[in-house]
Amino acid sequence: MVESRVRRLALALLEAGADPSLCPPEAAALRLQLRSALAALGDAEPEELLGSVAQFLQQRQELPWPWREQVLAAVAAVIRSRLPELGAGAASAAVALAAQEMGRSKDPERQEAAGAVLVELGRRFLGPVLEELLRKFPPGILPPPGPIRTLADLAAANVFGMVPFLSSILATLVPLLGTARTDSMKCTLCYALQRFGESIQEYVAGRAEAPDPTVRSDAFGLELGAAFDILSHGWMQARDGKVRLAALEALGPLSSLIPGEQLEEQLPKLLPTVLGLYRKHPEPFPISKSLCQLLEASVALGSRSLEAQLEPLLAALLAQLVAPADPNVPTSSKNQAELLRCFSVLAAPFPARLLAWLLPRLESGSERHRHGALRLLRHLLNSAPSQMEMQKVSILSALKVPLQDPSNKVKCALVQLISALAHHGFLEQPGAEALLEFLVEQCALPAEPPAGIPEENPEDPTSADVRSVSVSTLLLLSSTVPRLGHVLWPFLLPLLLRPRLRPALVPLCRSLAGLAQRHRPDQHGNLPSPQALTVRLLAVSSQPWSCGGRGAPALRLLRELRILPELEKSWDAEIPKLLRLLEENTEDSLDQQEWEEKLLQFLRESLSSIPDKSWICPLVSETFRQLRDADGFPAEKNFLYRYMGTALGLCPGKEQVRKQLQELLENARYQEETEREGLASCFGICARNHLEETLEKLEEFEKSDVCRKSQGLFSIFKDRSDSEPEQPRAALVLCLGRVAAAAPPELLRSRLEPRILGCLLQLGRSKDPALKLSLARSISMVGRALAQGGSGNFPGNFGNYPGNYPGNGPGGSGSVAHKAELVALMVEFLRAEPPEAPRTRLRQHALSACAHLVALEPALSDSERSELLDAALGSVLPLPPPESGKNREQPGAQELLQEALAALTELLQGILRSRLSPSGLQEIFAHLGPWIRSPREPERERGLGIGKSLLEFFLENLDVRAVTPFPALPALLALLAPRCSDGIPEIRSRSLDCVRALLRIQLCFQGFSRDHRDELLEELQELKAGLENSQFPDFSVLFQTCSRLGAVLGRRIPPEQLPGLLLALLEAWTDPERNCSRAAAAIGNALIRERGEILHEQVPELLQALHARVALHAEPQLQRAAQRAVQLLALRLPRRTVGCLLARGLPLDSPGCCLWRALGSEPALTPLVLEQLLERLSREIPFQESPAGRVATTLPLAATRALAELAAAPEAAAALQERFPELFQVLLLRLGGSVGIRPPKSLRGRDRNQLQPGSCAVQTMKAVLARAGNDDVVRDVGSAGGWELMEIPERHHDGIALLAGAMARLCGPRLPPIVRSLIPVLGSALECQRVTSSAFLAELLSHKVVNDLVLLEPILEALTALEKDSCLLVRVLALRGLGNVASGSPEKIRRHGAQLLASMLQGMDDKDDPNNLLALEAMSSLSKILDHLEERDVQSMLLHIAIRIRPFFDSEHAALRHSSIVLFGNLSHFGRADSEVFSEQILNGLVTLLLHLQDPQPDVVKACKFALRMCGPSLGCEELREMFGNHLREERGLHYGEFLNDVCKFLMRSRPALLGRLISTNLFYFKSPWRELRAAAAMSVGFLVLHVDEEQGQQVDLDQLISALQLLLKDPAPDVRIKAAETLGRLVRIL
Repeated sequence: MVESRVRRLALALLEAGADPSLCPPEAAALRLQLRSALAALGDAEPEELLGSVAQFLQQRQELPWPWREQVLAAVAAVIRSRLPELGAGAASAAVALAAQEMGRSKDPERQEAAGAVLVELGRRFLGPVLEELLRKFPPGILPPPGPIRTLADLAAANVFGMVPFLSSILATLVPLLGTARTDSMKCTLCYALQRFGESIQEYVAGRAEAPDPTVRSDAFGLELGAAFDILSHGWMQARDGKVRLAALEALGPLSSLIPGEQLEEQLPKLLPTVLGLYRKHPEPFPISKSLCQLLEASVALGSRSLEAQLEPLLAALLAQLVAPADPNVPTSSKNQAELLRCFSVLAAPFPARLLAWLLPRLESGSERHRHGALRLLRHLLNSAPSQMEMQKVSILSALKVPLQDPSNKVKCALVQLISALAHHGFLEQPGAEALLEFLVEQCALPAEPPAGIPEENPEDPTSADVRSVSVSTLLLLSSTVPRLGHVLWPFLLPLLLRPRLRPALVPLCRSLAGLAQRHRPDQHGNLPSPQALTVRLLAVSSQPWSCGGRGAPALRLLRELRILPELEKSWDAEIPKLLRLLEENTEDSLDQQEWEEKLLQFLRESLSSIPDKSWICPLVSETFRQLRDADGFPAEKNFLYRYMGTALGLCPGKEQVRKQLQELLENARYQEETEREGLASCFGICARNHLEETLEKLEEFEKSDVCRKSQGLFSIFKDRSDSEPEQPRAALVLCLGRVAAAAPPELLRSRLEPRILGCLLQLGRSKDPALKLSLARSISMVGRALAQGGSGNFPGNFGNYPGNYPGNGPGGSGSVAHKAELVALMVEFLRAEPPEAPRTRLRQHALSACAHLVALEPALSDSERSELLDAALGSVLPLPPPESGKNREQPGAQELLQEALAALTELLQGILRSRLSPSGLQEIFAHLGPWIRSPREPERERGLGIGKSLLEFFLENLDVRAVTPFPALPALLALLAPRCSDGIPEIRSRSLDCVRALLRIQLCFQGFSRDHRDELLEELQELKAGLENSQFPDFSVLFQTCSRLGAVLGRRIPPEQLPGLLLALLEAWTDPERNCSRAAAAIGNALIRERGEILHEQVPELLQALHARVALHAEPQLQRAAQRAVQLLALRLPRRTVGCLLARGLPLDSPGCCLWRALGSEPALTPLVLEQLLERLSREIPFQESPAGRVATTLPLAATRALAELAAAPEAAAALQERFPELFQVLLLRLGGSVGIRPPKSLRGRDRNQLQPGSCAVQTMKAVLARAGNDDVVRDVGSAGGWELMEIPERHHDGIALLAGAMARLCGPRLPPIVRSLIPVLGSALECQRVTSSAFLAELLSHKVVNDLVLLEPILEALTALEKDSCLLVRVLALRGLGNVASGSPEKIRRHGAQLLASMLQGMDDKDDPNNLLALEAMSSLSKILDHLEERDVQSMLLHIAIRIRPFFDSEHAALRHSSIVLFGNLSHFGRADSEVFSEQILNGLVTLLLHLQDPQPDVVKACKFALRMCGPSLGCEELREMFGNHLREERGLHYGEFLNDVCKFLMRSRPALLGRLISTNLFYFKSPWRELRAAAAMSVGFLVLHVDEEQGQQVDLDQLISALQLLLKDPAPDVRIKAAETLGRLVRIL
């Protein structure tokens, strides 16, 4: 009986896979699962499965091949896993089946599938398999390919079993090789010979462990030799490439097994044939592998014919080695390894010939050939070092030409070769210096390739890659190869001085420092001088972060060199300090100027401590030599100039100084600015100790031809540009300025006029930028030098800024005759400067020169002064910030700008000093005012800063002798006071300072002393702290500041100037800076508050201006300021102000809204306005019917909008709270009447879009609630999205429910009058009002506050009466409200239980409910109520409810499924006491609940988890109860397969009699519309049968089950079919 069931199940699986209707994409996955099921069945009953498969395959001769292949694969898997237990009979049957399948078709692929079965069987049952296979070898006839390939695989799988039989097999097979005609048969035979040869090699290699140790390789020589001849002479010349390749793969293993003389005989012809295959086959790895095997066999034989073919062989191998790798060929890397292995094999017998052939390839050929030759040479050095040892000279000589190769790929290979040569002692040989020099040159390669030389291949190494590997190699050689120390030291040290090797300084210094530490090599011999090394290393250290951070390595090397014994102690102390400074800083944090000064101080102290000063003279000469080598490196060269000046200053010989200065002037590159700066620095430093010699050389230079334009006839033949003479002049002027600045004061005055100023004036007129800058700088430096050297009024310290001007005291320079011309020249310089971020210091130096000139006599005229002011302000204030745009990339722009501002301030103060009067102040502010009001922040900040300085300067120097008016006060206050609210903290602070200064000036004009202490001004001083606290202070702080400032101004400004100031401040509302416009408004409001009663005649004008400003400015702050202004006017002049506002009509425009809000802010007016608005809203109908739909009426809409504006005023809160219940009821009904209606037709365009009735009603309700103290209700409803829902007709009632819930939670005491006013509305003729009121009241019942306020019974009675309402939504809301009683008043449930249950059952049985909405609400509400009822309350209706809701379990609507399942779980609570009443219903729904755990809707899944947890105790199984309680928690994930498996296991243990019912219920869900449930049902059946015993299995109708599963195997969903196949595999349990 068991046998028949196994066969039936196996046949069912086999038939499922043979279904011809399966789609190809899905058939593969299904057949894989069926194959697994067959394998599982075979694992339990292997012999029965094999018999069933044999029967099936014999009956289905036309079975589709893909499924037949899977069946055979399943058979092979069963045999592989159960081979030890397989009986001989079953094995013989399986062998016969596989042999039959192999003979069924001549297709090699199909024969291979059957052969796999035979191979698995042959691992244990070799005799039957071999016997069956040999039957396929009829005498004298070549067998099919399948048996031959199977024999080959069997030889590889069972080496020790098969090799002893190979002799007879080969004796049978080899004579038949010549009869093979087809290419496929030849490939098969070659494959077999290859496997036979590999098996023999493996057997011989492990002969000690073999069962027959007497078997030797020569036993197969005769047969294999014959096969070798056939393959090499015949098949290697076949047309088909596959045959040639297969023959070659077979020749490789056979070459070591045939007789040696045969191989020697065939080698001359075989090798060319093999090499020729490279050109015919795209994948060279098999060729290289077989060729290597042939070469190994030939070398082991000692072949003489191999030497004759060596050169073509080497050429072919190298061509393959350098061929580009194909990324589509996965064996490319293996092929490279085999090729290199071939060269290693040949290097052992032929080292000299191999090198003689290889070395010339290093010099010629393509890049790939040169690169490959270098790689090959490195490989030979490492793999055959003993053979390469004797060829050192020839190898080094051959590498000279590759050193010049430009290819980065070749360079990388060459660097790697140099590393190998060093480790094998090649670099110690003569001639190896070129290799070391090449290595160092590669360390100096640029990171980017030179322009115009594109990379041939993006994958090739870049210059950065070559440099990186070269640096690593150099450091490796100097640190890990000790014997190279005596070679590297004398070679690397002179390379420090080569200019073109600058990029290699870091690895050079590190390598030399390491060598010096380890070996202390001798520094004598042909090495650089100590002076040269000192100059070089200090110059290199001046730019410590260049070339990868060369400063620290250079200083360490300088310390290790021990240049002078006298300096060792000091250098050991000072150099570590310099190194520590570098370690503590980064490139950004290190001050470059300070660093260079430390290096120069280090040099100065070192030279001073040398006893023999003659050592300095060679140092000076070496510095000059390295100066010429530093061209192209301006920073380093500039430092060398300063280095030269320091050394010249300490040089004892004056003649040496003159000579060196002359050489500097003759060799300088004047066309470069940095060169001129460096030269001037050198002359300045030198002049400290050699002033006379320095001036002497400069005078000679000024008279030389270099500084003069050629005027003769021959000048036309000279190739000199127009600016060429100007550049030496610029250098000369700069040198004169530096000399004057650095010269000792006591020596300067006698030489200044005749020798310095005279020369500067002579060179003054020029358009050359360099000369202009040098001239301005020199005049500035001379002036600073004069000021510092004078007495009396000269400032003591000018710092880096040269703008401080001298006074006309005793130390001044008196009168200058050509002052106006000099000022005009500076103005010309200023105007010629471009309007962009400063790139030079020409501005500040020109301004500084003007500051010096203004203080001198004679005074400038008005026009000259105005021209100077415009030029000075226009050249500095509009400059863009250094951090903007392109200026961010310009270093030092911020510093240049600050210097220019300081120079401008000093110049303006000098101009004001020359005309210290109100008119003079007005004149300057007339020019400065546009900059203070500029829309650009930098211009405002700079302008106000300058204005503050000028006012303070004016106040300090003011001397008023009589009481006079200050007429400029209103204009200056309107300009400066609003700036106290600017976005820049510095501007805010400066604004208050300016106002204080103005008021102090006014006090002075009123007769008070300058130091008079005024309380109001002290109050202004206290305001600064709040303005300076943060970048963006709170607006309230700014408002208070402006208000207090306005109050102060109102008390201090004369009455006749107040209207003018107010109008000026109103004009300031248009200020481009918004904060300043707000400040102007705040200051104006403060003035009205302080002095508004005097403005009676100006009220209409001011209101009109305010209305215009509100219409012009949409900014909220300005609108609030306008409202406040209106309110202040109304407070001061109430009758006149209110009359003007009421005349503007309804609030339908934005300015009108602002006016309404201002009106509502007055408590005396709010109650009257509110009464009128409520009357309009209560009496008017909300909409009118039209063919296009409902249209809102105009008057209620306008009243709603006005009420919103009124509620926006905080002062209206008292009136709104007093009438809140009436307001809330009216607005709630207004909400219901505004949803889904259109705006009035009178509104057009933008007004129509903005005045949507629903949105207006919602906004008004929110505003009233918030203003009445219920803003928490607004937030609560808003966080839940309720306000948006109220505007959606379909979700309006949900939004009202959210509002009702918030009101119940947050303002319950206000509900009674609201509820009493809403209950009558339930009978309204307007359906929208009934929906709104019923939704509100229904939600109230879910809150306890209803019971506390004794509102429960009236609301229940009102909602119960709505069961017959004509509107379905009203009935649904009524049922929802009745269910909400369980949440709000659970203690009242039993009292009203009968009424509530009756309403719910009536709702479930309502016939006018096509979409089951009432039933859904009734089930949801009933679930809530059941928690608060006892069993006796529900007992009579329990079964009725359970039966009524059962059809909803499989409803197509997820909400119905969810609610019915949750209700079922709640009902199970009442069925526990009497299991006979309800347990049957639980068992009937158990499968449904388990399957719906896979429901596509997550809410339904949660409901099923809840219901199963509730039903668990009624199942009578403790394990199931625990499982449902632990695994079905909502927050826990569920592995459905494991869970269902455990449920089925416990069900079968506790209730085995249910098996039939459970399976039949699952079979019902095989037709479910949801694929998830169909798959789950199939899986459930599989788990059920997995856990039954043989007796329980009798309950199952196996035929019906198999038939159902077979139908399920045709399901359109792939996962369903796969689960069905799994279940079919498990049916073996019940067979």
